[in-house]
Amino acid sequence: MAQDRIDALRRAALALCAGLFAAALPLAAEAQENTPQDPRLHMPGQLTVATGDPVYPPWMMNNDPASGEGFENALVYALAEEMGFTRDQVVWLGETFEQSIAPGEKAYDFAIQQISVTEARSQIVSFSQVYYQPQKAVIALPGTAAETATSFEDLRNLRWGAVIGTTDNDYLVNVLGITDAAIYNEQVDVFQALQAGQIDATLAALPTALFVTAVQVPDASIVALLPPDENDNGHGLLFEFGNPLVSWVDEALGALISRGTVDDLVATWLVADPDLPVISE
Repeated sequence: MAQDRIDALRRAALALCAGLFAAALPLAAEAQENTPQDPRLHMPGQLTVATGDPVYPPWMMNNDPASGEGFENALVYALAEEMGFTRDQVVWLGETFEQSIAPGEKAYDFAIQQISVTEARSQIVSFSQVYYQPQKAVIALPGTAAETATSFEDLRNLRWGAVIGTTDNDYLVNVLGITDAAIYNEQVDVFQALQAGQIDATLAALPTALFVTAVQVPDASIVALLPPDENDNGHGLLFEFGNPLVSWVDEALGALISRGTVDDLVATWLVADPDLPVISE
């Protein structure tokens, strides 16, 4: 009988210890939240970031996200530092733009690739607050009617090209009313079509357009800027839908914005000609 009581006491003690251990686990996990060991990270101990493959200046220079040279990768490293990560804890993954904006599980914490925040996309992925709102630029080669366009009506008479699934194509459809644009899978395909004379013009965010006309298609030029699309809120970091990391990242991004860090990066990497003409209607 005494032995039975002893065994019962032992079982009760073990159960109590197990219960206390189980109760402590959530507390330990919560204690690590908002640190590089946050269990909510795709891979605790590192910040896993997806971007394009390849990447283009001035967003990222020399097709090397890890260099930190360029607006978006410099922003990521500033954000990582704000969140407590060291530079070598930032791990880059490459994926296409279409893969980024597709619904479903993501093999990273967030993506950055000039991804515009729209209501439609927000139904299938989650976004941070906007970190940059670019103007749209019309890119064309000399000798096309785009050079002398001064109105939306003039622009509607051009042969356009755009990348599938982008807000550039949305702009053509929703703002300019162009529904017959040639659609391509990648930006480089659009530029090749422009050089081959298959299209008259294309749209791009102004920083991209500045690089395109300086380096990729130096014969082309920015012939006009266009007003913003009210459905395009600007560029944000993209997360798997409902990712619990959004609030932590947003807090760090907000701190960078309020301190002027993002403005400094814009001034360093995204400089534009203030005298470019604007077509508003």
